[in-house]
Amino acid sequence: MKLPKQPENPEIQLVETKRGEVTLAINGGQAMQAWERELMHETADILCSYGSVFLEVGLGLGLSALRIASNPGTKRHVVVEKYPRVTELFYERNRKVPASLEIVHADIFAYVHSIPEASFDGIFFDPALPPPLWDDDGLWDAFVPTLVRTLRPGGAFIPFFSETPELRQQFVRFFDRVIVERRPFSAYPTTHYTSTRSGDAYIQCFIHTDKQQSPSHTAKQRSPSKRARKNQKTKRSKKRTS
Repeated sequence: MKLPKQPENPEIQLVETKRGEVTLAINGGQAMQAWERELMHETADILCSYGSVFLEVGLGLGLSALRIASNPGTKRHVVVEKYPRVTELFYERNRKVPASLEIVHADIFAYVHSIPEASFDGIFFDPALPPPLWDDDGLWDAFVPTLVRTLRPGGAFIPFFSETPELRQQFVRFFDRVIVERRPFSAYPTTHYTSTRSGDAYIQCFIHTDKQQSPSHTAKQRSPSKRARKNQKTKRSKKRTS
Protein backbone atom coordinates (compact mmCIF):
# COMPACT_ATOMS: atom_id res chain seq x y z
CA MET A 1 0.00 0.00 0.00
CA LYS A 2 1.36 3.42 -0.99
CA LEU A 3 1.50 5.73 2.00
CA PRO A 4 -1.01 8.60 1.71
CA LYS A 5 0.32 12.14 1.63
CA GLN A 6 0.11 13.95 4.95
CA PRO A 7 1.77 17.09 6.35
CA GLU A 8 5.17 16.19 7.77
CA ASN A 9 5.97 19.28 9.84
CA PRO A 10 2.74 21.11 10.60
CA GLU A 11 2.49 23.96 13.07
CA ILE A 12 1.04 22.52 16.27
CA GLN A 13 -0.15 24.64 19.19
CA LEU A 14 -2.16 24.28 22.36
CA VAL A 15 -4.45 27.31 22.67
CA GLU A 16 -6.10 28.17 25.97
CA THR A 17 -8.46 31.11 26.41
CA LYS A 18 -9.54 33.09 29.46
CA ARG A 19 -12.98 31.50 29.07
CA GLY A 20 -11.43 28.11 29.74
CA GLU A 21 -11.52 26.83 26.17
CA VAL A 22 -8.71 24.44 25.27
CA THR A 23 -7.89 23.73 21.62
CA LEU A 24 -5.25 21.60 19.94
CA ALA A 25 -4.51 23.46 16.70
CA ILE A 26 -2.75 21.94 13.69
CA ASN A 27 -1.79 24.33 10.93
CA GLY A 28 -4.26 26.83 12.35
CA GLY A 29 -7.22 24.43 12.30
CA GLN A 30 -9.06 23.06 15.31
CA ALA A 31 -7.78 19.50 15.61
CA MET A 32 -9.49 18.84 18.94
CA GLN A 33 -11.12 20.73 21.79
CA ALA A 34 -11.57 19.88 25.45
CA TRP A 35 -15.38 20.06 25.31
CA GLU A 36 -15.16 16.59 23.73
CA ARG A 37 -14.13 15.13 27.09
CA GLU A 38 -17.48 13.49 27.88
CA LEU A 39 -17.79 11.96 24.42
CA MET A 40 -14.21 10.71 24.57
CA HIS A 41 -14.86 9.16 27.97
CA GLU A 42 -18.08 7.53 26.73
CA THR A 43 -16.21 6.09 23.75
CA ALA A 44 -13.36 4.88 25.93
CA ASP A 45 -15.72 3.15 28.36
CA ILE A 46 -17.49 1.36 25.52
CA LEU A 47 -14.16 0.21 24.09
CA CYS A 48 -12.94 -1.03 27.46
CA SER A 49 -15.95 -3.32 27.78
CA TYR A 50 -14.45 -5.48 25.01
CA GLY A 51 -11.24 -6.56 26.72
CA SER A 52 -7.97 -5.36 28.22
CA VAL A 53 -5.51 -4.59 25.39
CA PHE A 54 -6.21 -1.63 23.11
CA LEU A 55 -4.90 0.46 20.24
CA GLU A 56 -5.68 4.13 19.65
CA VAL A 57 -4.81 6.08 16.52
CA GLY A 58 -4.32 9.79 17.16
CA LEU A 59 -3.48 11.16 20.62
CA GLY A 60 -5.10 14.58 20.37
CA LEU A 61 -5.49 16.03 23.86
CA GLY A 62 -5.18 12.56 25.34
CA LEU A 63 -8.69 12.56 26.80
CA SER A 64 -9.60 9.09 25.59
CA ALA A 65 -6.06 7.74 26.00
CA LEU A 66 -6.01 8.55 29.70
CA ARG A 67 -9.50 7.18 30.20
CA ILE A 68 -8.69 3.89 28.49
CA ALA A 69 -5.32 3.48 30.20
CA SER A 70 -6.84 4.32 33.61
CA ASN A 71 -9.57 1.70 33.34
CA PRO A 72 -8.98 -0.97 36.03
CA GLY A 73 -9.29 -3.72 33.43
CA THR A 74 -6.76 -2.29 30.97
CA LYS A 75 -3.47 -4.15 30.78
CA ARG A 76 -1.96 -2.29 27.82
CA HIS A 77 -2.98 0.70 25.74
CA VAL A 78 -0.90 1.65 22.69
CA VAL A 79 -1.43 5.07 21.09
CA VAL A 80 0.01 5.71 17.63
CA GLU A 81 0.65 9.44 17.10
CA LYS A 82 2.30 10.81 13.97
CA TYR A 83 3.48 14.11 15.41
CA PRO A 84 5.94 14.21 18.36
CA ARG A 85 4.87 17.76 19.24
CA VAL A 86 1.38 16.50 20.06
CA THR A 87 2.94 14.06 22.52
CA GLU A 88 5.13 16.77 24.03
CA LEU A 89 2.10 18.95 24.69
CA PHE A 90 0.29 16.00 26.23
CA TYR A 91 3.09 15.28 28.70
CA GLU A 92 3.40 18.96 29.60
CA ARG A 93 -0.18 18.81 30.85
CA ASN A 94 -0.04 15.26 32.22
CA ARG A 95 3.16 14.63 34.17
CA LYS A 96 1.98 11.31 35.55
CA VAL A 97 0.26 8.79 33.32
CA PRO A 98 -0.91 5.19 33.87
CA ALA A 99 1.78 2.53 33.46
CA SER A 100 -0.36 0.78 30.85
CA LEU A 101 -0.08 3.74 28.43
CA GLU A 102 2.45 3.48 25.60
CA ILE A 103 2.79 6.17 22.91
CA VAL A 104 4.42 5.30 19.60
CA HIS A 105 5.48 7.98 17.14
CA ALA A 106 4.61 6.61 13.71
CA ASP A 107 2.39 6.91 10.68
CA ILE A 108 -0.37 4.37 11.24
CA PHE A 109 -0.54 3.57 7.52
CA ALA A 110 3.03 2.25 7.75
CA TYR A 111 3.03 1.07 11.38
CA VAL A 112 -0.01 -1.18 10.94
CA HIS A 113 2.07 -3.69 8.98
CA SER A 114 4.30 -4.29 12.01
CA ILE A 115 1.42 -5.22 14.32
CA PRO A 116 0.93 -8.99 14.82
CA GLU A 117 -2.43 -10.47 13.96
CA ALA A 118 -5.11 -10.54 16.68
CA SER A 119 -3.13 -8.26 19.02
CA PHE A 120 -5.92 -6.04 20.34
CA ASP A 121 -9.35 -6.31 21.91
CA GLY A 122 -10.35 -2.88 20.65
CA ILE A 123 -9.26 0.02 18.44
CA PHE A 124 -10.21 3.68 18.72
CA PHE A 125 -9.53 5.43 15.40
CA ASP A 126 -9.34 9.21 15.72
CA PRO A 127 -6.53 10.68 13.57
CA ALA A 128 -6.40 14.15 12.02
CA LEU A 129 -6.15 13.41 8.30
CA PRO A 130 -6.27 15.66 5.23
CA PRO A 131 -9.90 15.81 3.97
CA PRO A 132 -9.23 14.21 0.54
CA LEU A 133 -8.08 10.98 2.18
CA TRP A 134 -11.54 10.27 3.58
CA ASP A 135 -12.97 9.96 0.06
CA ASP A 136 -10.16 7.70 -1.21
CA ASP A 137 -11.92 4.33 -1.45
CA GLY A 138 -8.76 2.64 -2.67
CA LEU A 139 -6.89 3.74 0.44
CA TRP A 140 -9.53 2.36 2.82
CA ASP A 141 -9.93 -0.85 0.81
CA ALA A 142 -6.22 -1.50 1.32
CA PHE A 143 -5.84 -0.18 4.85
CA VAL A 144 -8.91 -1.26 6.81
CA PRO A 145 -8.50 -5.05 6.32
CA THR A 146 -4.87 -4.71 7.44
CA LEU A 147 -5.97 -2.87 10.56
CA VAL A 148 -8.90 -5.18 11.28
CA ARG A 149 -6.63 -8.24 11.20
CA THR A 150 -4.98 -6.84 14.38
CA LEU A 151 -8.30 -7.25 16.21
CA ARG A 152 -9.14 -10.41 18.05
CA PRO A 153 -12.46 -12.08 17.13
CA GLY A 154 -15.21 -10.25 18.98
CA GLY A 155 -13.09 -7.11 19.25
CA ALA A 156 -14.39 -3.60 18.62
CA PHE A 157 -13.37 -0.87 16.20
CA ILE A 158 -14.68 2.61 17.04
CA PRO A 159 -14.02 5.66 14.88
CA PHE A 160 -14.56 9.21 16.17
CA PHE A 161 -18.15 10.27 16.71
CA SER A 162 -20.43 11.56 13.97
CA GLU A 163 -23.29 14.05 14.04
CA THR A 164 -25.57 11.94 11.83
CA PRO A 165 -26.80 8.35 12.37
CA GLU A 166 -25.20 7.16 9.14
CA LEU A 167 -22.58 4.42 9.22
CA ARG A 168 -19.07 5.42 8.21
CA GLN A 169 -18.75 4.39 4.58
CA GLN A 170 -14.97 3.96 4.98
CA PHE A 171 -15.48 1.11 7.47
CA VAL A 172 -18.97 -0.39 7.30
CA ARG A 173 -18.29 -2.75 4.39
CA PHE A 174 -15.65 -4.59 6.42
CA PHE A 175 -17.87 -5.55 9.35
CA ASP A 176 -20.95 -7.71 9.85
CA ARG A 177 -22.16 -6.12 13.07
CA VAL A 178 -22.41 -2.49 14.20
CA ILE A 179 -23.71 -1.02 17.46
CA VAL A 180 -24.59 2.69 17.55
CA GLU A 181 -24.84 4.68 20.77
CA ARG A 182 -26.39 8.17 20.83
CA ARG A 183 -25.03 10.76 23.23
CA PRO A 184 -25.65 14.52 23.65
CA PHE A 185 -22.87 17.03 23.10
CA SER A 186 -22.30 20.72 23.70
CA ALA A 187 -19.45 22.43 21.86
CA TYR A 188 -17.72 25.77 22.47
CA PRO A 189 -19.21 28.93 20.94
CA THR A 190 -15.97 29.15 18.94
CA THR A 191 -16.07 25.58 17.59
CA HIS A 192 -15.85 25.43 13.79
CA TYR A 193 -15.95 21.69 13.13
CA THR A 194 -19.49 20.82 14.22
CA SER A 195 -22.60 21.81 12.30
CA THR A 196 -24.35 22.94 15.50
CA ARG A 197 -23.20 24.04 18.95
CA SER A 198 -25.17 21.25 20.62
CA GLY A 199 -27.12 18.18 19.65
CA ASP A 200 -26.69 14.43 19.34
CA ALA A 201 -23.47 12.59 18.60
CA TYR A 202 -23.34 8.99 17.41
CA ILE A 203 -20.67 6.56 18.56
CA GLN A 204 -20.37 3.71 16.06
CA CYS A 205 -18.94 0.45 17.38
CA PHE A 206 -17.98 -2.01 14.64
CA ILE A 207 -17.59 -5.61 15.84
CA HIS A 208 -14.99 -7.93 14.30
CA THR A 209 -16.56 -11.31 13.68
CA ASP A 210 -15.11 -14.42 12.08
CA LYS A 211 -16.93 -13.53 8.85
CA GLN A 212 -14.96 -10.43 7.87
CA GLN A 213 -16.30 -8.48 4.91
CA SER A 214 -14.17 -7.76 1.85
CA PRO A 215 -14.63 -4.86 -0.59
CA SER A 216 -15.71 -7.19 -3.41
CA HIS A 217 -18.67 -8.41 -1.32
CA THR A 218 -20.03 -4.90 -0.88
CA ALA A 219 -19.03 -3.08 -4.03
CA LYS A 220 -22.41 -1.36 -4.28
CA GLN A 221 -21.71 0.42 -0.99
CA ARG A 222 -18.57 2.08 -2.31
CA SER A 223 -20.19 5.05 -3.99
CA PRO A 224 -22.68 6.72 -1.64
CA SER A 225 -24.70 9.62 -2.95
CA LYS A 226 -23.35 13.15 -2.82
CA ARG A 227 -25.84 13.87 -0.06
CA ALA A 228 -24.64 10.88 1.95
CA ARG A 229 -21.00 11.87 1.51
CA LYS A 230 -21.84 15.39 2.70
CA ASN A 231 -23.61 14.03 5.80
CA GLN A 232 -20.70 11.70 6.51
CA LYS A 233 -18.07 14.45 6.46
CA THR A 234 -15.82 13.54 9.33
CA LYS A 235 -15.25 15.58 12.43
CA ARG A 236 -11.52 15.62 11.82
CA SER A 237 -11.93 16.64 8.18
CA LYS A 238 -13.93 19.66 9.22
CA LYS A 239 -11.19 20.63 11.62
CA ARG A 240 -8.55 20.53 8.93
CA THR A 241 -10.56 22.80 6.67
CA SER A 242 -11.73 25.28 9.29
